[in-house]
Amino acid sequence: MTSRETQPLNDLALSRSVLDRKDELRNDPKLFDALWADERTRIMVLHRGKTLVASGRVRLFTPDEVTTGTLRIFLGQTRPADPDLPPGSPIVGQVLSDRSAEELEPDGDKWFGLRDVVPELPERDAGMLIQMQAIVNWHLTHSYSPRHGGLTLVEHGGWVRRDVEGDTEYFPRTDPAVIMTVIDESDPDEERLLLAHNANFPDGRYSTLAGFVEPGESLEDAVIREVHEETGIVVSEPRYLGSQPWPFPASLMLGFTASADTTSITVDGEEITHARWFTRDELAGAVASGEISIPTSFSIASKLIERWMGRPLP
Repeated sequence: MTSRETQPLNDLALSRSVLDRKDELRNDPKLFDALWADERTRIMVLHRGKTLVASGRVRLFTPDEVTTGTLRIFLGQTRPADPDLPPGSPIVGQVLSDRSAEELEPDGDKWFGLRDVVPELPERDAGMLIQMQAIVNWHLTHSYSPRHGGLTLVEHGGWVRRDVEGDTEYFPRTDPAVIMTVIDESDPDEERLLLAHNANFPDGRYSTLAGFVEPGESLEDAVIREVHEETGIVVSEPRYLGSQPWPFPASLMLGFTASADTTSITVDGEEITHARWFTRDELAGAVASGEISIPTSFSIASKLIERWMGRPLP
């Protein structure tokens, strides 16, 4: 059995949403009035991409404690298994102005970004932060109508923006991107993995190949196209392994693995500046010696690499 026939990806740090999103409540124009009157409601704050964390948990506030904000998002309700809130407790994300954030917590060391804390957060808190970061990123780029140029209004609990002039509704978008391990199985006793250095990476950083899905393209075709465009290698039999949201700013990373039909590398020289094959021993040695580094442990790229390795890398 080859590595490509093992189980799908598990334990993806950014794929841990446990709130009930309760989308049927979003259409109520008086939703936030009702939520602010509900003593169970808790608020997660966000300021310049950071939230407040204490004792390994996202700090949650009552509506009385957070009186002002620039944007409110209804994130959903807690489920029965929630460790410290009653089932059905509403959770709202609220974006704060500089002044409001300073009044709530002036110590900047207590504010943390998603990349800083999400691997250590429990499921509910990680899911809330990822969800909030993704939807806020969308709002930041959709204040104005792409059709008429006029302002758009936030509606439906923060999940829709409406064009005032044209009365058109705009919904959050997610950009699908494929990310894949490419495996040379020509020698069944010593498989090799293809890793590449992107022009935007720090020196020595190597990762799996990835790219956005184009209009009218299947995920499998995107895998085949991206690998060939970036390295000149022909692959076949792409197989889906798992997915992870990547709100930087709005991607959904869809993990695949594929078999290499050719092995001669020709990088594009623009996006990818170098690529090379690694056996398992070569990769472990290169990482241990500091010759190369791989992506952070909470990324799907790291999980794809470790899945092929069969063990965590140092």
